[in-house]
Amino acid sequence: MYKDRLIAVVIPSHNEAAHIADVIKSLPEFVDHAIVVDDCSDDDTSQAAQATGDPRVTILAPEVNQGVGGATILGYEHALKIHCDVIVKMDGDGQMPSEHLTDLLNAIVDQGFDYAKGNRFLAGESLSQMPKVRLFGNVVLTFMTKLASGYWHVFDPQNGYTAITARALRLLNLNQIHRRFFFENDMLVALNYFSLRVTDVAIPSRYGTEQSDLNPLHVGVTFPWLLLMRFVGRIYQRYVLRDFSPVALFLLLGLLLFFWGFGFGVYLWIETWITGRATPTGTIMLSLLPLILGFQLLLQAIVLDIYNTPR
Repeated sequence: MYKDRLIAVVIPSHNEAAHIADVIKSLPEFVDHAIVVDDCSDDDTSQAAQATGDPRVTILAPEVNQGVGGATILGYEHALKIHCDVIVKMDGDGQMPSEHLTDLLNAIVDQGFDYAKGNRFLAGESLSQMPKVRLFGNVVLTFMTKLASGYWHVFDPQNGYTAITARALRLLNLNQIHRRFFFENDMLVALNYFSLRVTDVAIPSRYGTEQSDLNPLHVGVTFPWLLLMRFVGRIYQRYVLRDFSPVALFLLLGLLLFFWGFGFGVYLWIETWITGRATPTGTIMLSLLPLILGFQLLLQAIVLDIYNTPR
């Protein structure tokens, strides 16, 4: 136990036979349960985990590949069944240093947060080791996830080194959370529905010989649409269904005015280009004023959303 809390570490693993034993051996003694989810590996991941002889290890082996999110959720559900108080997610590839596990736990146990996550950008030494493509993708996804999730103060949303309280986990509808690589982003959106407190913890990553299954092209195609849908869902849940707020009104009117002004302006420009006739000033103002007003309403909605960030 850690400060009178029962601790479980969920380790989703796919073809991690070369790393899983080292991950398990690195777990501190205060960890009560190590839940390894062997997600249909083609190698000896389960055997390597079992060979450690660690009595804390429980191996879950679904018959169908669940994806990293689905495997983690299986581990979460098992941790809740055995009445753990705090559940940590640590990948089986060895990139998440266990010596920083206490930093995540302290954020929850001592500071009262519901969800703590690693942030490689706060640990400056890890940035120089991060592949440049991954670094760029993280920066772009961070801004989009801030907008979609409503947690404007967190960074590095793809970081999977996390800890969550059992109380917070029981509030979430785990069946609605994405099962694949969008899992970490989707967790933040789900947490915001209940105004749960989230914090970043500076934790560096290790980059070695492990291979990532994440396809940058797939992320670039699918994640923006998923984040847009989660943004719409969050605005409805937080600012319409649960507690009606000016944020929803400002967003709706702002979008209508902005796109009306923009669309009408494009129409006027095309008409002028085709006919060669100058557009009257009054007609231009019918495009310009809605555009400016809509933009101001959208900015105000974002400011209010930032102000409402659970802290």
